[in-house]
Amino acid sequence: MLLKLAPRYRLDVGQAVTWNYAAACGLSLLLLQPSFAALRSPGTPWFALLTLAVALPSIFLVLARSVREAGIVRSDVAQRLSLLLSLAAAFTLFGESANGWKIAGLCIGLLAVAGIVTRPSEGHASGRRRPRGWPWLLAVWGGFALIDILLKRVAQSGTPSLTSLTLCFALAFALMLLWQVARHLGGHSRFAARNLLAGLLLGTLNFGNILFYVRAHQALPHSPAVVFASMNIGVVALGALVGMQVFGERTSRLNRVGLVMAVLAIGLIAWGTRQP
Repeated sequence: MLLKLAPRYRLDVGQAVTWNYAAACGLSLLLLQPSFAALRSPGTPWFALLTLAVALPSIFLVLARSVREAGIVRSDVAQRLSLLLSLAAAFTLFGESANGWKIAGLCIGLLAVAGIVTRPSEGHASGRRRPRGWPWLLAVWGGFALIDILLKRVAQSGTPSLTSLTLCFALAFALMLLWQVARHLGGHSRFAARNLLAGLLLGTLNFGNILFYVRAHQALPHSPAVVFASMNIGVVALGALVGMQVFGERTSRLNRVGLVMAVLAIGLIAWGTRQP
């Protein structure tokens, strides 16, 4: 919703994303108190961590463009369906076992992707060119899958996940701040308090999402599928409700079919993770 409202309030998304990582890093250090001693290990996957530091803010900017061009409904579904590519990578790169539920979810999910990237018809908005959102939807889909694969690679190395995330937040902030200074000196943007405040709010929500996801897994250690499905299906359903009811986003019948299939696919994959 914040990304959707950014143009209305003349927010510079690049600056907001920069301060978002400052807030997320600060809150991680304050509340999670990660230990960085593990980073001294010779097995620390520095390439994956540095790639994450670039990919995290990059996909944030891509998501903002997708929300603007394709809307909240389709962007949310594209983001959550990135788990299909992550699942395919788990089968081929990480040796995860496949079962019928996961395969069915993967197949239905691919059909859902085809449904959501389809552009709604012009309808009553004739004469006004609608933006082409599908390239940004596919970029969201692939970008979030790349981040998930990199996180799996970091987890495999034994580096604590909270430590690696905090480090990536700090590196992402440093890289984005250098870019914002360059933009400022080049006359392409000016630092503004409203962008700082929006970024701090965005970072607080970003960190909160991660914190509560971790806490949910800690509270339900034997039900990871419940946490996984609740988060993903919840975001898809709530995103669709907000996009259509609050912002009046138009969707085609094929988009709505894709939305239902996405929820079904996530449910099947979650159920498949419970099977031996």
